Amino acid sequence: MPVAPPRPRPPPLNALRAFEAAARLGGFSSAARELCVTQGAVAQQIKQLEDWAGAKLFERHSRGVRLSPAGRAVLPALGEAFDLLGAVSQTLRRHGAEGTVRIATLPAIAQLWLSPRLPRIRPQGPGLAVSVTALETPPNLTREPYDLSIFYVEEEKLEPGMTVIGRDVIYPVAAPQLAAGITATGDLAGQVFLHDAVWQTDWQVWLDHATPGHGIEPAGPAFSLYALAVEEAKNGAGVLIGHDALVGPLVERGELAAPFRERLHLPRLLVIEVAAALRGKKAVETVLGVLGERSP
Repeated sequence: MPVAPPRPRPPPLNALRAFEAAARLGGFSSAARELCVTQGAVAQQIKQLEDWAGAKLFERHSRGVRLSPAGRAVLPALGEAFDLLGAVSQTLRRHGAEGTVRIATLPAIAQLWLSPRLPRIRPQGPGLAVSVTALETPPNLTREPYDLSIFYVEEEKLEPGMTVIGRDVIYPVAAPQLAAGITATGDLAGQVFLHDAVWQTDWQVWLDHATPGHGIEPAGPAFSLYALAVEEAKNGAGVLIGHDALVGPLVERGELAAPFRERLHLPRLLVIEVAAALRGKKAVETVLGVLGERSP
């Protein structure tokens, strides 16, 4: 009679994914954030993989973890494997849900830049649907299920294939009534400075550029949502550093005012990136054509 001995179990896929993320990002907590699980879950999955392999993948120490020789040996090929798996998944998506486009972007960009442009997309064709996910960091479009992303990137990190919308230009803005009393940088002393939690250095960077040696302490509340800080500025709660792509239309409509002509052009660009496997997909190209009109 034929003999069918039990076959060895393959390595657990989720554990491989947890190890690759932790090794690439340099820690369990960073991997947990990327994978949307707890740090304990990542540690448990990696322990499961180590038990399966019979080898330690990380060396634990008081300040964290570092890759073991076995971990260093497998990481490059494992990273390539997950990139390839992600590309295959994107290719499958290219052949399905033809009219659906998934966009990932910063919350501020979603609310202040993208939202006013969505009505221009809907008339482009029947069945065209756009979903938007707000993220704090750009997704890996090779691996994650998004068709395109819209984020600010440092100029030196601009890559071929990215569509540049415009440079990040910043300047102070306030409610018109409040801005009317600010005619010189010295008038900023004593004002309430509104801050965005992500762009915490905006005020210091602009002040150092516009008025070196100013001696002004830009103290004031910080907001985790830039759109909320904009609303507070409109309500007269203080002065905010505006990012032109996000607040320019509000200034043009008179909802906000810019008390100074001084503009600071940062070495940062607002760009649209398309997943490589989805370039040429009709719905994606249609959306890109609407959104990709460069700002002056």
